[in-house]
Amino acid sequence: MKSDLDTLIRARNLDAILVLGNAEHNPPMYYFTGGGHVSSAVLFKKPGAEPILYCNAMERAEAAKSGLQVIPLRTGAVGELASRPKEIFAEQGIASGRVGLYGTLDVGELVNLHNSIRIALPEIELVGEPQDDSIFLRAMETKDPAEVERIRKMGKITTEVVGMVAKYLMGCEVRDDEILLKEDGTPLTIADVKGKISMWLAERGAADVEGTIFAIGRDAGVPHSVGTPEDLMRLGQTIVFDIFPAESGGGYFYDFTRTWTLGYATPEAQKLYDEVKGVYEKVIDNLDLNVAFKEYQTLVCDEFNKNGHKTPIHTEGVLENGYVHSLGHGLGLNVHERPWSRHTTPDDNILKSGVVITIEPGLYYPEKGMGVRIEDSYYVRPDGKMEILAEYPYDFVLPMKKWKKK
Repeated sequence: MKSDLDTLIRARNLDAILVLGNAEHNPPMYYFTGGGHVSSAVLFKKPGAEPILYCNAMERAEAAKSGLQVIPLRTGAVGELASRPKEIFAEQGIASGRVGLYGTLDVGELVNLHNSIRIALPEIELVGEPQDDSIFLRAMETKDPAEVERIRKMGKITTEVVGMVAKYLMGCEVRDDEILLKEDGTPLTIADVKGKISMWLAERGAADVEGTIFAIGRDAGVPHSVGTPEDLMRLGQTIVFDIFPAESGGGYFYDFTRTWTLGYATPEAQKLYDEVKGVYEKVIDNLDLNVAFKEYQTLVCDEFNKNGHKTPIHTEGVLENGYVHSLGHGLGLNVHERPWSRHTTPDDNILKSGVVITIEPGLYYPEKGMGVRIEDSYYVRPDGKMEILAEYPYDFVLPMKKWKKK
């Protein structure tokens, strides 16, 4: 939690941290400011002291909404810090030591700032950290009740939109060649469906920040294929619908996946779905407090391997079919964060009280034109129970109201 940051800063032997960039869609800055229209900002934080936020004077009212101490500048704070680093560091009482660097900036702008500070203040060491194990991901790993409620609210919005998509698809007319049609009689495409998803999310205060996955056929067999815009919606093909919107303004994410087939399922696709659903249920039945997340990755790999599928544990090299990824990840201001579940992950990635995780086993066979993934997000409650944050049915075959199988 945020209250852990001072301890984490000291544990990494940092004398201060420096967070750079916009307040929106920039998790380290958002963590302190809560978002808002604040651009090219600079935030200083020393252990045991309150953060100080430098911003453009024209954005001072927006910056003040953060509740932080704000110092307005004539222009963007990152630019001013690059032009007079000695003066601004002196204002914060920092003349030497290790300063951690965080946030989101253009690479060229960051290199320019780094060089300016290094030349003007040779006694300061600017320190970077691996993204998947930074002090921020360590602090964000556990959520307070207010954070969990925001994620839960996003889950409600997400599943509501998923239900709207299902209803829309099931109500479409179907051509003789099993192609779905829009209201105007033209073929329905992936792009058409995604347009509706973005609109329905926006109407509910959510944003499709990183691109919804809505992939059919062969694309459904490639885990992170977002789908080909021109692909036609048709019956009998697997559709992987992985939706991970965030609060508008760059806040908390939700993460959710269902796999559908419209009208009917082929026997091979049904078998694949049943295997994934069975493994998903076995994981949920066995989740326990304070167990290393990777233990469940091993469970999934062993189960899929028994059924003849390749897995990261049982197969060397890059996998292109079978079970090709890890079981899940933490969820919060980042759509992917600690704890991690890869089988090579350190043992301290555990299901401790306060974490929010995804569980998302899947099987992928692009050469067969199919893929299946099921995903829900869970909260590890203070009492140790695993709570799903948004309920939604697991129907695989969506019946088409305006089509009858010949």
